[in-house]
Amino acid sequence: MMHSILELRHLKTLHALRESGNLLRAAVLLNVTQSALSHQIKLLEEHHGTPLFERKTTPIRFTPAGERLLQLADSVLPQVANCERDLARLAQGVAGQLRIAVECHTCFDWLMPAMDLFRQRWPEVELDIVSGFQADPVGLLYSHKADVAIVSEMDAAESVAYHPLFRFEIIALIAKDHALAKRDYLVAQDFATDTLITYPVPDEMLDVVRQVLKPAGIDTTRRTTELTVAMLQLVASKRGIATLPVWAAQNYVNRDYVLPKRITKDGLTGRLYAACLPDLSAKAYLSDFVTTIRESSYLNLQSIELI
Repeated sequence: MMHSILELRHLKTLHALRESGNLLRAAVLLNVTQSALSHQIKLLEEHHGTPLFERKTTPIRFTPAGERLLQLADSVLPQVANCERDLARLAQGVAGQLRIAVECHTCFDWLMPAMDLFRQRWPEVELDIVSGFQADPVGLLYSHKADVAIVSEMDAAESVAYHPLFRFEIIALIAKDHALAKRDYLVAQDFATDTLITYPVPDEMLDVVRQVLKPAGIDTTRRTTELTVAMLQLVASKRGIATLPVWAAQNYVNRDYVLPKRITKDGLTGRLYAACLPDLSAKAYLSDFVTTIRESSYLNLQSIELI
């Protein structure tokens, strides 16, 4: 019988490499260093005497040997994951629900696909979104009106568990013929004489206000709308400046509808967390829900980084 050095981590590596498209993104997805991943693949290739994928190809192309190992990964990894979930169900019970409250209007761009994937993995866990925008989603946890809150800040004073999701760049959107069109990036003072177009949320929930304008003492005029498309229409007609995550604005930028600008020289970074009461953190389905969000978002959204 042939000696095999194959382990589950090898199959996970090849699967992540295919899904993410390159070594760096695969390493991030697996939470290991790129050098460790390269070393792991090199040992496999040396053991089997053949390369597993073609170097310097975009998108990545696997050799016949690599494709054969991916066939094994596609067969084995789902079985292992399903078995792990079954063991968790036996230990913790199968009943559960996740009512999700969000404070972010653009969350649905990544939350809905993640929920669809999670339903396939945990069909017995009832998923629901607490209707309407929530100005205090963590408060709904205490009143048991929600089980998970998607929030942009961690508050050490709150008795909840925070699960990091990802960070992302927030950009400014201006009209193509705006007076600031030739700027490489915008600073706080650039917002002072223009209208800030936002979703209808409190100032403290806007990263651009909290991180940029308020520290600089800038108090700008605001105009609000519930719809992203309406926001960008106002921007295109020079009614003001909007700020959005890169993924939410990308389609409009690609169509040359508006101009993107970095906010400050180093860029403006937003972060998202899944908050829940401590008891829920011990549930396997909550941990898998967080993992599903992180992996799905990393593979499908532009310009995000896992935290």
